[in-house]
Amino acid sequence: MPVRIVTDSSCDLPEDQAAELGIEVVPLTVRFGADEFVDRTELTVDEFYRRMAASPDLPQTAAPAPGAFEAAFRGAADAGADAVVCINLSAQLSATMQSAQTAAKAFDGGLDVRVLDSRSVTLGLGSMVTWAAERAREGADVEAIVAGVESRARRNRIWATLDSLDNLKKGGRIGGAKALMAGMLSIKPAIQIHEGVVEEAGKPRTRGKALQWLADRVLEEPTVEELCVVHGQAPDIDQFLDLLAPKYSRNDLTIGIIGPIIGAHGGPRVVGATYRVPE
Repeated sequence: MPVRIVTDSSCDLPEDQAAELGIEVVPLTVRFGADEFVDRTELTVDEFYRRMAASPDLPQTAAPAPGAFEAAFRGAADAGADAVVCINLSAQLSATMQSAQTAAKAFDGGLDVRVLDSRSVTLGLGSMVTWAAERAREGADVEAIVAGVESRARRNRIWATLDSLDNLKKGGRIGGAKALMAGMLSIKPAIQIHEGVVEEAGKPRTRGKALQWLADRVLEEPTVEELCVVHGQAPDIDQFLDLLAPKYSRNDLTIGIIGPIIGAHGGPRVVGATYRVPE
């Protein structure tokens, strides 16, 4: 393929899907105290959630070094690519895109490397990467792929509800008193990612109301494209899917597990929905 697609491991795409489409996934790292793991190769999703449940500290994530992206870009060039489109998680949330941009400078005057901000995370990013890889396989040129990804980034929507404030407390983002009060009131924080930034979107009380709030965000849209439901091993995910069922059956959407990079911040049992609004 004349154009190759590179992304980072926050995309949460299954390994077999990425391999089948020729997508190169550059991993971030996850650290529990003094123990550091390379996402997807040294730490599985199941092991991540087991460790997070047992750890008194919030797991930390780190962007890949520029050299990791440079190796991916060079590998694409060696495979015959004329251009690389590298699509990353929101630049507002991680230094990953900056790392990719630094790596791209090593190819000035040689390989055409385009580094794009998805303004998104998890399968919001993953769906853009999949679309780009499919177009590349069909022979689309780099300009068409870049334009399509940028259009999708503008129209992407992400909503989520957290099961608790424990991870935010562990990370020092809120005080223990606030977390305790939220727990006593059964508040399940609701968030959205808008223009690549996480924003508070509501404070539903009880898990059932939080799932209904999330379903309402999807159902109130006249129509959506590429609907994805993502979760952090939530035991009640079927309940949420049932709330969407009057309009979207399970065959109408993609279901994915949130991996270590986004799961480190969302916490266990987080449930989210990503989709794209039409032009």
